[in-house]
Amino acid sequence: MSKLDDFDAVRRDPDPIRRGRRATALMAAYQQRATELARLRREAIEEAHRDQGLTYTEIATALGITKGRVTQIRTGAPSRERAFFGVGPIHVGVPLREGTDDRMRRYVDAADLATQEDVETLLATLVLTAEPFTIPPDTTGVPNGDGVIICGPKSAPIGAALMDSDPRLGMVRDDQRWWILDKTTGERFGSPLGDQPPGRGDIGYLSRRRDGNRVIVHIAGIHSPGSRGVVHYLAHHLAELYQQTRDESFSLAIRCRLDGLTVTGSEILTGPHPW
Repeated sequence: MSKLDDFDAVRRDPDPIRRGRRATALMAAYQQRATELARLRREAIEEAHRDQGLTYTEIATALGITKGRVTQIRTGAPSRERAFFGVGPIHVGVPLREGTDDRMRRYVDAADLATQEDVETLLATLVLTAEPFTIPPDTTGVPNGDGVIICGPKSAPIGAALMDSDPRLGMVRDDQRWWILDKTTGERFGSPLGDQPPGRGDIGYLSRRRDGNRVIVHIAGIHSPGSRGVVHYLAHHLAELYQQTRDESFSLAIRCRLDGLTVTGSEILTGPHPW
């Protein structure tokens, strides 16, 4: 169904509460797409200047706008790396964990919430709307639309399913600890937190895949700080990563340095590996 069909359907909905909810959801979708169109227009202007050798005055004339307006678009529109996460709104999910007693049957880990908030902060800098949600332990599917899934293979089937479909990297448990595995070479990467004595660092997994018309970003740490390390890397290096990978599906591993549970630095450990 097209957005115009959605628009007409909302107008015809006889139930006022449902109509209001549908109107709110559709407004969010329209706003995100308007922002994405602004990004695409900025990218088109830069591409015409860089690849076709046109001056900004010539581009303004071709687009039927003033040179001043071209300057405003170049400086005011969202950055191109925004497309790394899709168009939006972006569903940002963390797992519901099983409690150890009857009083706490399911809960969201505080470290997962912190990573979720880190992602929401990053998305806000890219003018992307975040819609947080929780992942039940038996969930295997990703919600419709663009999404960021913060979940390892031991937390919910969705984490295992996404990682199993990665042709390059995965996670395996061996010798009572988890490892990131290069499925091509067999090389394994262990977290410093699993060493004896524990080191001051962790590693995390990141994949970004194009699934039809949407984007799914998957983040999983060997330990909780590893997930925050991945987001830390994205917050500081997203532009260069997007420049390198563009709209490709890929995965990589990130190594982060820790001061307690605070991430103080991050870098690529292996990858990015195109699929």
